Amino acid sequence: MWEMAGMCAAENEPQAHARRLTELARRIRACRLCVEQPAGAPLPHAPRPVFQVSQTARLLIAGQAPGVRVHASGRPFTDPSGVRLRAWLNLPEEVFYDAARVAIVPMGFCFPGQNDKGADLPPRRECAPAWRAQLLGALPRIQLVIAVGQYAQAWHLGALCRRTLTETVRNWRRAFEELSPPVIPLPHPSWRNNMWLKKNPWFEQEVLPFARKQVARVLNLNNDELSPVKDTS
Repeated sequence: MWEMAGMCAAENEPQAHARRLTELARRIRACRLCVEQPAGAPLPHAPRPVFQVSQTARLLIAGQAPGVRVHASGRPFTDPSGVRLRAWLNLPEEVFYDAARVAIVPMGFCFPGQNDKGADLPPRRECAPAWRAQLLGALPRIQLVIAVGQYAQAWHLGALCRRTLTETVRNWRRAFEELSPPVIPLPHPSWRNNMWLKKNPWFEQEVLPFARKQVARVLNLNNDELSPVKDTS
């Protein structure tokens, strides 16, 4: 009888973990720290945390913060940067937005607003200390992290994060080989980085083919799901 009780408990453990993740996600979506307890000026608009998680996700895309279009849609990377990122990783939308396989967790969950030049502000400083470790700890099956941009790289690479984004991305092999789960650092796929891409052709020649291969391996993509995704950004 005790053996049967132990078996039932073991069978219920995944459901218990899933419930905890669901509750944590609910709390994050209700978060108002950047308005009620801001680190600096409060968020100038209503919070709308945007992320995608599930207990079974094997790939983590760690981004910066939602832009204005994502703030409006409530869905991660619904903008030209998302088009380019999916092309970089060769991930069709139906795979990219399959929460059972792909988690998308930015450093700041809400659109932070823009500066006087129209550029997005950095991720809010309240988000990561309050939620990130808890949320990542509730994603037990992550096998690969794609760290998009300097803020995500600083968190996920630690001492392997270099002084500049170029140096950090050039150091991608060490990040992949020495960290667990392995991390592949990418520049942000914004049009603002077009000049960087032209100056650093090694990124598209060396890093992206490797990243695509590892993403396909981790997600166990079949041939139908591996059709090339066009970058229309």
